[in-house]
Amino acid sequence: MNCNDCVERLYAFLDLELDEKELAQVRAHVAGCDDCGDQLGLEARFLDRLRDCCTSDVAPTLLRERVILKIRGASPPAS
Repeated sequence: MNCNDCVERLYAFLDLELDEKELAQVRAHVAGCDDCGDQLGLEARFLDRLRDCCTSDVAPTLLRERVILKIRGASPPAS
């Protein structure tokens, strides 16, 4: 695997979307290539920050239940 092949697969690698053979190839390449190892670290930190800022908060259970009850009690739209 060369650097271009490795970089193209970094997000799939981080998301565990590669098959076992490709996972092993990326791991082996990153272990021996400082540039790709640095790029992997950069992409991993980027994804961590993205997940931190883009995760949605879940409404409390009581609020969700009240909303569902209101929706169920609402009359259907006129047709």
